[in-house]
Amino acid sequence: MDLALERFTKESPVDVMDGLIDRTVMVNRKKQEDVEEVIVMIRWESVEDWKNWEKSDVHIQGHRQNNGKPKPDYIISTTVNMYEVKAVKEGVKK
Repeated sequence: MDLALERFTKESPVDVMDGLIDRTVMVNRKKQEDVEEVIVMIRWESVEDWKNWEKSDVHIQGHRQNNGKPKPDYIISTTVNMYEVKAVKEGVKK
């Protein structure tokens, strides 16, 4: 398994946080050169639930452990965005 996939698909303290809806890990099927794009999407019931995760001891300690360390070679860049869900439409089951 790819190192990035392994990192983001293994069990995590975030998995048991109140308000977590789900954690989705996606890989771009159009691989460019030797680069594999991995997107991790974490959905929360509310902004407050997300903030509780950000302020949690386990989240802060995880970042402190890596503070000052170089990022792993398999991570080229990271971007963090926050989106507000405006609509969810489920597929029609036949």
